[in-house]
Amino acid sequence: MTDSWVRDPAFARDQPFGQQTLPYGVVDAGDGPGVAVRLGDHALPLRSVANDLGDVAGLVSGTSLDPLLAATRVEWSALRARLVELVTQSSAPEGATLVPLTDVRMALPFTVGDYVDFYSSRYHAENVGRIMRPDSEPLLPNWTHLPVGYHGRSGTVVVSGTDIERPHGQRRGSSGPHFGPSGRLDIEAEVGFVCGGPLSRRVPTSAVTEHIFGVVLVNDWSARDIQGWEYQPLGPFLGKSFATSVSAWITPLDALAVARVPVPDPGHPRLPYLTEDSPWGLDLRLAVEWNGTVVSRPRFSDMYYSCAQQLAHMTVNGATVRPGDLFASGTVSGPDKTRLGCFLELSWGGKEEITLADGVTRTFLEDGDEVVITATAPGEDGSVVGIAPVAGRVLPAVDL
Repeated sequence: MTDSWVRDPAFARDQPFGQQTLPYGVVDAGDGPGVAVRLGDHALPLRSVANDLGDVAGLVSGTSLDPLLAATRVEWSALRARLVELVTQSSAPEGATLVPLTDVRMALPFTVGDYVDFYSSRYHAENVGRIMRPDSEPLLPNWTHLPVGYHGRSGTVVVSGTDIERPHGQRRGSSGPHFGPSGRLDIEAEVGFVCGGPLSRRVPTSAVTEHIFGVVLVNDWSARDIQGWEYQPLGPFLGKSFATSVSAWITPLDALAVARVPVPDPGHPRLPYLTEDSPWGLDLRLAVEWNGTVVSRPRFSDMYYSCAQQLAHMTVNGATVRPGDLFASGTVSGPDKTRLGCFLELSWGGKEEITLADGVTRTFLEDGDEVVITATAPGEDGSVVGIAPVAGRVLPAVDL
């Protein structure tokens, strides 16, 4: 932005974190944690411009995004509109302080309430079915009728950049189960939705904007050997509950208005509570980097259920949604190897090696490996909207 007081080349409409994005996070530049917005490669602590935010200043004056999540869509939109005014004016607001991202420590920006993980990529579900249940139909009969999901462990959700310790668990053996560190540690590239607004039950698809504050990227780390032994008949447990990483910055749902697309046709009518009066699929382009090598570019537009349908299904039985709840899309995968969202699929169950840029080959994660997931979406007038990256490095298992 040449006419903005923000002098950062990364704060531009053709860059992911220009005025069209303005994601929220919690940063600590040495004076304690505080709410900030990201402007290119800088953070703007919002307490430094509190006097210019008017009635909504109190929502972002604390040490987390919890008060903001507990507000309403009207207040979220008012705050965003005011921030756009402040960061695009020619002179800096009095007291405004920009801090390079390299000089801040990022914190988990909100208190995670309930955590639900879905399974909404047909390509992923069919691939996993073929790999893990080769003698059965890859897709179970219920899959095209409802968003399959499960409740996760909110206490193991961590902010991007947190190291991930290799987990222990039971694994299948020829003479019975064995206990020890996972040998098939994997990632799942997902999109997460951070809930806000009033506590509610039975949220219809038409009310999604009242209850989803914004979007993050999610890496739902998975121990495939532990999962393969334990997940039938009740589903994931220790193979999934040890760690889930999320972006440090939350991109507001308002920033993704141009990215909305229809979800694919399931081939039959959806039940009434899952129908949408307007589309809530999202055209997000993801990239998965393994030790610096991009190994896949999944597209979120391939997902068969939208966030509105997932939220409606999640609450249709009377369950509540409240500020701080988080739900994730499930692995984002596509129709060919260039768009697969986990290493189980990329290596086809460990049978096919993946070659990285340095010539090293992998099937699953080794100690010291790092995975970074990034994403962008189309914005207004040809701009690019960013979803902040989610990164994590694998540490060796702790001796038990």
